[in-house]
Order: sequence, then C-alpha cells, then structure tokens
Amino acid sequence: MEIVVANESHFKYAHIISDTITESAKVRGTGIARRTPEYIMKRLQNGNAIIALDGDKFAGFCYIEVWGNKGFVANSGLIVHPDYRNQGLAKEIKKAIFDLSRKKFPDAKIFGITTGLAVMKMNYELGYKPVTFSELTDDPEFWKGCQTCKNFDILTRTEQKMCLCTGMLYDPNTKKPETKKLNSKAFQRLKKIKEALFLKKKQK
Repeated sequence: MEIVVANESHFKYAHIISDTITESAKVRGTGIARRTPEYIMKRLQNGNAIIALDGDKFAGFCYIEVWGNKGFVANSGLIVHPDYRNQGLAKEIKKAIFDLSRKKFPDAKIFGITTGLAVMKMNYELGYKPVTFSELTDDPEFWKGCQTCKNFDILTRTEQKMCLCTGMLYDPNTKKPETKKLNSKAFQRLKKIKEALFLKKKQK
C-alpha cells in the first residue's frame, strides 16, 4: 500500500473518489457533504491531499481545506474504498494528512466536524479536542460546503451553532495533554441526545 501526497497525475481517480464519498454517505445514513470530481481535482492539483493506492487501485483519500486567511485548516473528505476498510488504513491516511497540514500550515488551527465515532477517536489521539462551532472558522464558504448534507436544515435552524456533527480542534499553540482513552460512551450519548433533540423538532 502506498500513501502519498496527491498531485495532477492522480486526476484519473477523481470520479471514483467523488463516488465513494457519495456512496458512503448513503450507506451510513449520515451527513457527508458531496464533493464533485472537479472539486477533488483542485485539491489534487494544489498538493493539499493524501491518496492511498494499492498498485493502481484507489484505496483511500483525504484533503486539506484552508480557511480564514490560513488561520484555520480542515482535514476533510476522509474516505476508504469498501475493499480496504477495517484494515487500519483510515488511521494511516488521517495521520498522513495531519502531518501534511502541520508541515504546510504550521501556525494554523486544524479542525473538523464529524458524526463518526471512529474519526473522533483518531482526532483525539492526534491531539484534537471537542469544541463548540463558535471556536471553528466563521468563513461562510466553509459552511456553504454543508449545503449538500441532509442535515443542513438543522445547521440553519441553530444559526450555525450546532448540528448532529461534533466539532473538533487542534491548536498548535496549546500544549498537547497526556494521551487518554477517549470516552466513547460519552460521545455516543451526546450523539443520541442531539439526534433526539433535532430530529424530534424536525418532525413537528
């Protein structure tokens, strides 16, 4: 398995990356913003992406988005092809994109929003902490990216203060605490509370 910084030579994988992200959202039944092949190509072109390849077969992907005049960067679109899941590949890609972010944007805060417990665990191990959305970028272009998510109406109703996703942030200026095990049950309870609260309101 080869995990490398993507470039223009990987344009041929843009469609399968886009399709894999879309299909994953359908299977999980959670909100993953759709990314077009054209959108993916831009990330490949500027060297702000990591791609995993098994020979010439696509295995996984993640990319960097830059916000707030380089004050914030997001590691987004983490995806592993179904043929390569449950092998620890997502964790390797996540670490690679995190290291690339730190190298290219050493002073930026790195953030992400996710509904996936597995991603929360990976973020936590890298030094992220759960935060409110107010601590993330206020760049409207970032939040526009949520428009294709099925839960966008929740984000709108709460005036971008909260959603089913959990915000997580890595601040390079904050000393990394001693590694502790993530309290998975606490995150699961939080997710259930959010779902019960927001989905109940939606049904009214």
